[in-house]
Amino acid sequence: MAFRIFRFRRFSTQLLFLLAGLFAVVQISVYLLVARANKNNAIEHIDQNLRIGAKIFRQNLSERIDFLTGSAKVMSADAAIKPLLMQDPVDKGTLRSTLLSYTERVKAPVITLFSTEGELLALTDNVLGAENVGPFRFLIRQATEGDKEQASGYSYLGGKLHVLVVVPLYAPFPTVAGWFGLAYPIDTAFANAIKNTTLLDVTFTSNPDEPNLRVLSTTLNPAMAGAVARHTTVTKDASLRSEMLSLDGEPYVTLFEPLELLGEAPARIALQRSLATELAPARELEKVVLVISLAALIAATLAALWIARGVSRPMQQLAGHTKLVAAGDYTQRIELPREDELGQLATAFNQMTAGLAERDRVRNLLGMVVSPEIATQLLQSDLKLGGEEREVTILFCDLRDFTSFSEKMPPSEVLALLNRYLDRMSTIIERHGGVIDKFIGDAIMALFGAPVAAPDAPARAVAAARDMARALESLNAELRGEGRPMLAFGIGINSARVVAGNMGSKTRLNYTVIGDGVNLASRLEGLTKEPAYATPIIVSEATLAGITPRPFARELGEVKVKGKSDAVKIFALTPKGESRMPYSV
Repeated sequence: MAFRIFRFRRFSTQLLFLLAGLFAVVQISVYLLVARANKNNAIEHIDQNLRIGAKIFRQNLSERIDFLTGSAKVMSADAAIKPLLMQDPVDKGTLRSTLLSYTERVKAPVITLFSTEGELLALTDNVLGAENVGPFRFLIRQATEGDKEQASGYSYLGGKLHVLVVVPLYAPFPTVAGWFGLAYPIDTAFANAIKNTTLLDVTFTSNPDEPNLRVLSTTLNPAMAGAVARHTTVTKDASLRSEMLSLDGEPYVTLFEPLELLGEAPARIALQRSLATELAPARELEKVVLVISLAALIAATLAALWIARGVSRPMQQLAGHTKLVAAGDYTQRIELPREDELGQLATAFNQMTAGLAERDRVRNLLGMVVSPEIATQLLQSDLKLGGEEREVTILFCDLRDFTSFSEKMPPSEVLALLNRYLDRMSTIIERHGGVIDKFIGDAIMALFGAPVAAPDAPARAVAAARDMARALESLNAELRGEGRPMLAFGIGINSARVVAGNMGSKTRLNYTVIGDGVNLASRLEGLTKEPAYATPIIVSEATLAGITPRPFARELGEVKVKGKSDAVKIFALTPKGESRMPYSV
């Protein structure tokens, strides 16, 4: 018996050691996998940052070019410059003094002025010298040959990398009296500004094919910058791809990009970030994860049975509640007075149920605020700004002289009457498949064919307009019996291809349509006020053309509508339709 007990204890010990060994292997494997994943993620994150940094660099250069161009145009408009150019001979000393006064104002250390023949008239940088202004002449030739108002590029001035801009000096426009040239250095200060923005190191080098490879500007120390320059000589790859470089024994993810120069081989830009710096937080987290994993194993072994006993019953309750929610019953609540995760899950379930009930309530309210079709469109879409082109028929309806009419009644009675009128008109529009886009005071804007497409939208709009006219006659009969004044309206209808979708701001959207066709429908409604037309309903030829067979309509001729260059043929419709209408209600 003692031997058996010994053997059992030995087996148990071996099993414990085996389990411990397996756990250790699992933990080491997990640690190595996590470390590898962290490294790959860090490299990918750096690579993304490098590409973003390259875009920011290009954007900064573009903004610098725009700034220099704007400054040059301001200088070209200065009346003090032009008289100096008209002197014979030109007073170059005075010209240089004038240009020097601009250097601080435009923040450009190099400003030049050339004649139309390319002669250097003035230069603010005497150290640069007249022999180094060839790139400006190169840009002037480009602008002259291309008949451009400006030209820009990158080149060396005095052996240093600059961004250059040339702008003509008109005296007067369009006569070119000279050319302004401005340059801004891409130096260490510029590189540090890029680093402050992107948190990336930046190095500018000359072309790797040059015999005398140079570091033009950098945020790295000289040894590291030299290594970057030599590596560009090896790769000679103009594509945007990141590489791993060892700089001072530390791995750096580096992205190389060419910078095209004027008439010369391109320079190189290198963006770098230290992999160790990027990985530092992850390495600390890996150590913490390892310690927590060991502690978790001990705690999990002791708590497993206790947890298992407390999980079964609450899970059954949650499963039963899920079935109720799936069946659409949002009235039930889970009662689990626990402080653990299951209690939190029960609370979350109750909150979710309340949210679903609130969603249904919002859906119902939304259907009362906007047309059901628009409500469905908004709820089913991802509520982004933008739209799509659609063939839509637009109907505008506006009451006549309602403002003067409402001045004779108390506001509450005015609102009651207006709601009474709008309710009848809206019911008719929706019965014919139309959608109320918006109420504009006492005016109605309705859509046929959006957001739900309808091939017979023109016929539906015309039928709705006629029914609205009949409904207004019925309402006026009621008002006459009540001793109230009669109402009158005008309706304009047009069919056109417009943009339909969610428009507005990021925080407040409105489904609507925009386009020239919408404006035309509104203009046609306004034409119903003209006594010469003697009709409450005016439709465009485009609307009638969309109805087969075409209904009878009295031609009103062609009119020039504000906002349109071509004349529009319009027609009058009587409130009573004909039996041969293709669409009936």
